[in-house]
Amino acid sequence: MNRNRLALLGEEAAECVRQSEVASFVEELRGFTWDGKPTVEETTTAAFDGQPIAVPQLVNEFWTSRQRAAHSLHEISYRACFKPQLPRFFIERLTAPGDRVFDPFSGRGTTALEAALLGRLPVACDINPLSRMLLEPRLSPPSLPEIIERLHEIAWSSEADTTDDLLVFYHPDTLRQISALRGYFFRREASGDLDRIDRWLRMVAVNRLTGHSPGFFSVYTLPPNQAVSLDAQAKINVQRGQTPPQRDVARLIVGKSKSLLRDLDEQARRGLARVGSAAQLVTRPAASTPEISSESVDLVVTSPPFLDVVDYAGDNWLRGWFCGIDPNKVQITMAKRPEQWHDAMRDVFLELFRILRPGRFVAFEVGEVRGGKIRLEEIVVPSAMGAGFEPRVVLVNSQQFTKTANCWGVANNRKGTNTNRIVLLQKPNA
Repeated sequence: MNRNRLALLGEEAAECVRQSEVASFVEELRGFTWDGKPTVEETTTAAFDGQPIAVPQLVNEFWTSRQRAAHSLHEISYRACFKPQLPRFFIERLTAPGDRVFDPFSGRGTTALEAALLGRLPVACDINPLSRMLLEPRLSPPSLPEIIERLHEIAWSSEADTTDDLLVFYHPDTLRQISALRGYFFRREASGDLDRIDRWLRMVAVNRLTGHSPGFFSVYTLPPNQAVSLDAQAKINVQRGQTPPQRDVARLIVGKSKSLLRDLDEQARRGLARVGSAAQLVTRPAASTPEISSESVDLVVTSPPFLDVVDYAGDNWLRGWFCGIDPNKVQITMAKRPEQWHDAMRDVFLELFRILRPGRFVAFEVGEVRGGKIRLEEIVVPSAMGAGFEPRVVLVNSQQFTKTANCWGVANNRKGTNTNRIVLLQKPNA
C-alpha cells in the first residue's frame, strides 16, 4: 500500500483502495504455497466483551527457517529473537520504500535492521539500553580497515579493573584484555569521544564474551545469548575437565567483523547510509514513547516478552557487566499470569494505536507457552481490540527444529521458543 498513491485519491476512493488491498493481502496468504504445500485454514477463537471472536488462522511455512538465508549483519545473538525473514515477509508486502517501520520490543534490532536494508526508515524501542548498543552500530557499519586501525590504537596492556570471579570463563590474559577494552569504552563514553567505530567494536565484543567455540573469548559454555552463573560455569568446567584457554581478543573481533560485513556490498552500504541517519532509536517502556509522533508509523512488526518464559536479566548479566548496565534495574515485562500479560499488552496496544497511521498494520508475533496450554494469540486479540484494533488473521509459521530449540528439548510448533504465531491487526480508518 503506497501512501503517496493514496494521498492523490479522494477520501472515499482511498478507503476503497485500502480495503481492496487488505482483502488482496489476506487472499494472497490463503493462496500461499511453500514447496507445493498449500496453506491450511483454521480458526482462532477469542472472547471480547463476553462475545466470541473468530479470526481466520492460516498455517504454512511462510518464510524459511534456514539460519543463513538472511543478511550477514543480522548474525548477532540475543535470546528469543525471531529470524529476519519474519519482518521481511510483512515489510515487503505492507510498506513502500521510505515508510517508517517500528518495533516496540526491539531486542537485537532485527525488524529495524531488516527495514533499513529494504530502504524503509527504522524506528525501534526497547527498555533495555543493550538493545540500542546492539542495533545502532549495524545501521552505520565501519569498514574493516577502520576496525583494524582502531584496534591497534587500544592500549591492551593498560591497567584496568578486573573481576577475578570471571576467571571461570576466561584465561587471566584474556580477562586482562577484556577488562582493558571495557575500560577503554568507559573512558571514551565519559569524554564524549565514543564514535561509530567504538560502538561497532563494543557491539562485536559483547557478542564474543561467551560461547561454545574457539571464536569466543571464553572457555566452552552455553550459547552466546545465555550467560550462565559463575557457579554453573565452574560446574561445567569440572564436568568437562576444562580450563579457560588463552584468546586473542582483537583477532576474534576482526574475525567476527569480517563475518558480519561479508554481505555488505557498496550498494547496501549506501542504502544503509540513506536511512540509518534517519533512524529513531528510543530506550524506554513500549507503552510510553512520546518521542514518536502520533500517526507517523506505517507498520509495526514485533515480538513481546512472553509469559515468564525467558529470563532476560539472568541471560544478560555478563553483557551488562561489560557495558556498565545493571540488568536487575531494567524493568522488562515479566508477567506470570495471563491477566497481567493482557493488561501490559493492552497498554502497549494503546500506544501503538496512537502512533500508527490509519489503515496500517501491526504484525504481533507470539508463541505457545507452558507446553501449548496457553496460546497468546487468544490473549492478544481481545487486548488489541480493547485498544481499537481490528484482528484480520493469525498466521502460524510451521517450521522444523532450530539448533537452540532442539538442545532444550522443545518439540516442533509447541513452545514459544520455536513457533512463530503472528496476529495481524489493522488500525481502522478514521
